[in-house]
Amino acid sequence: MRQVLRFLHSLSLHNDKAWFDAHKPDYLKAKDTIEVLAVKLIEGIRSFDDTIGPLNAADCTYRIYRDVRFSKDKSPYKTHMGVFITRGGKKSGYSGYYFHVDGTGDHLLAIGDYLTEPQVLKTLREDIEMGGGDFRRILAGLAPGLVLDTEGALKKVPKGFPADSPDAEFFKLKNFCLLKSLDKDFILSPNLVDSVLDIFRTGKPFLDYINRAIDYCREESLL
Repeated sequence: MRQVLRFLHSLSLHNDKAWFDAHKPDYLKAKDTIEVLAVKLIEGIRSFDDTIGPLNAADCTYRIYRDVRFSKDKSPYKTHMGVFITRGGKKSGYSGYYFHVDGTGDHLLAIGDYLTEPQVLKTLREDIEMGGGDFRRILAGLAPGLVLDTEGALKKVPKGFPADSPDAEFFKLKNFCLLKSLDKDFILSPNLVDSVLDIFRTGKPFLDYINRAIDYCREESLL
């Protein structure tokens, strides 16, 4: 992983086509390393989450080229590489397990659903309200450092949900996603795969909770 970090850091400093073309072999080595990591993570996750089917690296990794058509930032390349493992692959719409390394040092793990769809969000709030504390019990079993993403959370409890509930803060969430920041030592550890899988394993009940709501909303839309 050291070569991956070195390449991404250099790319963050020289984000232009001329530099990238001159360092294409370095990019291909980094890409290969991430794809090998993806395969190992897929195999490891399938040992404790049987919803993950027969995926390959292409199902779970992303192009490094940015879509700049509607962006003020015209930098042509992403300065991070990520692996997103979920049933059906990265475009399925289900929540999943995400590993991310960044040229600026902003490395992280994520579990869940980013930019939760409105109907799924409503269903999750209802599930939490009627769950008798089951969501809190799931959170209590997470690996240290895994925290809910509160970015964009509402300032007030949404209409129709009790503001005096012990789960009131969860009703405000806009993203049902867990995050954990990682440092360079974690990324470069020889036990990286096992360490990532240990964290992901604790988040499986959370992921099941989110995907159950997604399944319910999909079934309802067919009625």
